[in-house]
Amino acid sequence: MTCRSVVSLVPSLTEAVAVTAPGLLTGATDWCSHPPGLDVTRVRGTKNPDVAAVIRLAPDLVLANEEENRPEDLDALRAAGLRVMVTEVRSLGQGFAELGRVLTEGCGLRRPDWLDEAEEAWRRARRRHAGRDVRAVVPVWRRPWMVLGRDTFAGDLLAALGVRNVHAAHTERYPRIPADRLAAPGLADVVVLPDEPYPFAADDGPEAFPGTPAALVSGRHLTWYGPSLVEAPHVIGEALAAALR
Repeated sequence: MTCRSVVSLVPSLTEAVAVTAPGLLTGATDWCSHPPGLDVTRVRGTKNPDVAAVIRLAPDLVLANEEENRPEDLDALRAAGLRVMVTEVRSLGQGFAELGRVLTEGCGLRRPDWLDEAEEAWRRARRRHAGRDVRAVVPVWRRPWMVLGRDTFAGDLLAALGVRNVHAAHTERYPRIPADRLAAPGLADVVVLPDEPYPFAADDGPEAFPGTPAALVSGRHLTWYGPSLVEAPHVIGEALAAALR
């Protein structure tokens, strides 16, 4: 199907489309920060998109994600006659498959070289870190503390680098864990602190985990599925290595 215009409600998919086919993207959320300088109509956030603005753009395709976007917003777009493609990404493998589906089946594009490069980068990373077992706590929010639990893309990405999420068996995907339990002595070898969705920084986060090394990492490289996956093994790997030295 020929696709002449796309609105993306997912920052990682925004980057994927914009890098693969400059000019195809006509709308994106306020949170879509990559590629820098992206000149498209902004349609508010992922959780509160301006549905009327998206409809006015009359795109051939709207890109969404089952976790990031609300069903009622997507239903309203469909009711207006728009084609909506929804991704589900809870592992690296799913991420690669969904990127291929969105770009080729959804947008009608040729599979991009960067996607092949990303898959190869992660194949090499898995081989390099096979047998490694570093235990990690991975907070994603503070006040209250929330961490990665089961079935998350970021958790699977870390596993490919030999990092085991100590809360991966929790019944919830993003459980709330009391601070004293998160920082229990001996629970983890490292705490991984991304700069999104909560903006953890050197002076905001590590102090809650005395005695445990902290790896401050790029949220884009940890949680986005798109062109950032090409360099993510190196970027996240370097942050982990620095923390564990």
